[in-house]
Amino acid sequence: MTEVEKAALLNTAKSLFRDSFAANHYKNTQKLDKLKNFIVNPFLLKYLTKFAFGEDTPENRAKALLYPRAFGTSMTTGFGNFVQRFCNELRQSYPSTTAGMDIEFIDAVDGRRKYCQLKAGPNTINKDDIKTIKDHFRGAIHLARTNGTAIASMDCVVGVCYGTREDLSSFYKAIDEDYPVLIGDEFWTRLTGDNHFYEDLINAFAEVADDINAVEMVDETVRKLAENIQETAEEE
Repeated sequence: MTEVEKAALLNTAKSLFRDSFAANHYKNTQKLDKLKNFIVNPFLLKYLTKFAFGEDTPENRAKALLYPRAFGTSMTTGFGNFVQRFCNELRQSYPSTTAGMDIEFIDAVDGRRKYCQLKAGPNTINKDDIKTIKDHFRGAIHLARTNGTAIASMDCVVGVCYGTREDLSSFYKAIDEDYPVLIGDEFWTRLTGDNHFYEDLINAFAEVADDINAVEMVDETVRKLAENIQETAEEE
C-alpha cells in the first residue's frame, strides 16, 4: 500500500466514523436530557455523585448519570458494528460468503486467504462464545473439504480490532490454542500490510472529535438533565 493509498483509506475511515458511529453517538447523547431515559439505582446515585464530584447537587447527579451512558461500555456494540462495516469497505477485505465468518482477506504477512470473525476488543466474548466460534471454524473447514477445497486451521482467525496480546481474556486465549487470534496492531498489519496503520487509524478517529466538537452539546445536555432532576425532586 502506497502512502497515497493509505491516506485515502484513512480519509475513508474518518468519513465513515464521523457519518455513522460519531453521528449516532452525538445524537444518542443529546437525547439523554430527561431523567426518564435512565434506570436510576437510588441506593447508588447519591453515593456515586459524592464519590465522583464531592457534592450532591442536581448538576453533579446529572453528570453521574450521563457520563457512564455517553462514554461507557454501551458504545462497544455500536463500535463493533461500525468496524465490521469499515472492514467491508476496505479493498483488502470483502464480506465472507462462508457461514459464521464476517470477512475474508489475503494476509499481507503470509499471503494466505484468511476466514475471519471480527470482534471489537479483548474482552468482548464470554465462555459460551468459545464453542460457538470454534464450531463455526470447524464447519467452514468441513464445508470446504466437502466442496473439494482446503482451509487450514491457521487460516481461520479471530480479528480483534484493538488491544494487545496481554489484554486478551482467557476466553480468547482458549480459542487461540486452536485458531489464531490476531489483536490490535497485528490484525491491522495483516489486513493492510502497513505496520503503522493501527496507530494511524486511532489518530484518524480521534480527529473526528475535533470535527464534531461535542463539548458544548454535552454541557447543555448535563444542564437540561440537571433541571429535569430538580423539577422531578420538587414534584415528589
